[in-house]
Amino acid sequence: MQALLFDMDGVLFNSEEPIPGAAETLAWVRSHKIPHLFVTNTTSRGRDALAAKLGRFGIPASPGEIMTPCEAAADWLRSRGAANVALFLRPAARPAFDGLDLLPDDAESGAHYVVIGDLATAWDFATLNRAFRLLHANAEAPLIALGMTRYWKAADGISLDVAPFVAALEHATGRKALVLGKPSAEFFQAAADRLDVPNREIVMVGDDIETDVAGAQLAGMQAALVRTGKFRESDLAGPVRPDAVLASVAELPAWWARHAN
Repeated sequence: MQALLFDMDGVLFNSEEPIPGAAETLAWVRSHKIPHLFVTNTTSRGRDALAAKLGRFGIPASPGEIMTPCEAAADWLRSRGAANVALFLRPAARPAFDGLDLLPDDAESGAHYVVIGDLATAWDFATLNRAFRLLHANAEAPLIALGMTRYWKAADGISLDVAPFVAALEHATGRKALVLGKPSAEFFQAAADRLDVPNREIVMVGDDIETDVAGAQLAGMQAALVRTGKFRESDLAGPVRPDAVLASVAELPAWWARHAN
């Protein structure tokens, strides 16, 4: 084991509450000079805001140490010279797409690409139906999902994330989404490339049995599941088997010491 990937929400904090021991664990990671990145499917805010949030919880991080689906999608679109991009994304996360040719937010036709992120309470029938109309009007327009997280633990309880809305659009259009975020192998590979560490030597630490654990393992990485955030005991009864199950990220240093190469 040489490097670490950390999910953020549910691993380092729950909404606006830090998880006990998270700051101390990241201090241990830095003191041992273990290469690491923060990989999150959060699309509600940009990397600057996420770095600032980590800082408030005693975890110093630069925006460059954070990977989100927004940057992955924006890079993918730019590499193709994309035009007429329809964004379904909160304003705080839109700066990643600066410079791209974006459709007006009320457009119902003309999209060459339709990008779906987390709109939270901004989702309503009209908004979801507008995304459907854009896709229906152009059978060639890719449906791009910024991750496929099903739900997350918000301050007031479990809440839907982006995947259910993407699934609705997939069903309505008969089109499979291109996922640019966890659990896609491409997203995990981009993290490995940035770390310059072989996939088999990387451990992903997350609270989601599918997007974090299964996604990382399919990319050839190891994965530790924490019992914080959205974790449920039933997660351990399914076909996905984590390489480790930790009470919280606070247990990571002891586990790492026992299993280090």
